[in-house]
Amino acid sequence: MQIILIGNYPRDKQESMERFARMLSEGFRNVGVKTAIWRPKVFFGAFFQTTSGLGKWVGYIDKWILFPIILSWRLKKKKFNNPGVRFIVCDHSNSPYLKSLPKERAAITCHDALAIRGAFGYADAYCPASPAGVILQKWILRRLQKAGTVITTTQMTVDHLAGLSIGQDIDRRNWHVIPLAFNADFRRIERVEIDRLLAKAGLNSNTSFLLHVGSDLPRKNRKLLIDMVAALGERWDGKVYFAGEALEKELLNHANAIGVGERVCSIVKPTHEILLALYNGCEAFVFPSFSEGFGWPVIEAQACGAPVIASNLAPMPEVSGGAALLADPYSPKDFAEKFLMLHRDVSLREDLIKRGIKNIERFHIDKMMRAYLELQGVKQD
Repeated sequence: MQIILIGNYPRDKQESMERFARMLSEGFRNVGVKTAIWRPKVFFGAFFQTTSGLGKWVGYIDKWILFPIILSWRLKKKKFNNPGVRFIVCDHSNSPYLKSLPKERAAITCHDALAIRGAFGYADAYCPASPAGVILQKWILRRLQKAGTVITTTQMTVDHLAGLSIGQDIDRRNWHVIPLAFNADFRRIERVEIDRLLAKAGLNSNTSFLLHVGSDLPRKNRKLLIDMVAALGERWDGKVYFAGEALEKELLNHANAIGVGERVCSIVKPTHEILLALYNGCEAFVFPSFSEGFGWPVIEAQACGAPVIASNLAPMPEVSGGAALLADPYSPKDFAEKFLMLHRDVSLREDLIKRGIKNIERFHIDKMMRAYLELQGVKQD
């Protein structure tokens, strides 16, 4: 058997999808399955920035016109046109490539349906689409609906696809949920190491802090943490650290306006070791997103022994596995009260941490690879 992974266009610099493709490739090789990653070739896109503007359309020539031709040409070769060669499209946004692949030997991983739902006008996806984006996302959905095998990372995504496919003649028996595995090393570290790394980042290791990890996208709901601190008032005197993108000027102004400006801090794009220290050192990890495809930071925090308070919206309850306190992402007061429960009840805190460590066993690379191999008809002892 040989498994060909269809990766992403290099010029788009989609790092998470590249890590996923490499993770699958390494996993298959570790069990003796021959594998290769095929990516769209960069031709016209070499002369443009392909993530926006005119360059994006030039990149489309490479991705949507030339690469399907290349796929069809390769599949005419005898070594690829046989039952022993299987194909996995690693990113659902590349579902149009399925038309060039043999349906009975091809699968696709759908990481989320947020952009698709946004194109259909679902405001709760927090992914508005341009007119051209609407056309593209509807095209992506049509090809997903015709796929032989669809692998999703959460049950939420299965439900989203089902909702988008009402009235379509689709065999959902070919839809499978395989949770993602960790794509980096997240673990508990000793207190002395936490203190050393926080000091390296210019942070006071004696300061109690809440942590948020993520981008500045509106769906991340970072404003809630600022309002949460205000709601806590004098009942807690710690800080909130935002790791990832710098806090927007609008949110900094808001924090100052409500009197908590000195209690918020941005740690811009921390290194992995600093991120480990932040996860390990926080009093609680707070994740109030309105919308997520998977919610990586939830399980990263759990792996580092941090108690988690997360949004009660899907997929956070699913991914956290019952090992997080869930709160209304529209209510800073609800998040504040959940945190005070942790702050005051040591046994609750320790139980939540223990259950979080148990939950992350579901996301081990061996489990993910075993599930992918079983779909390819490979049984392991």
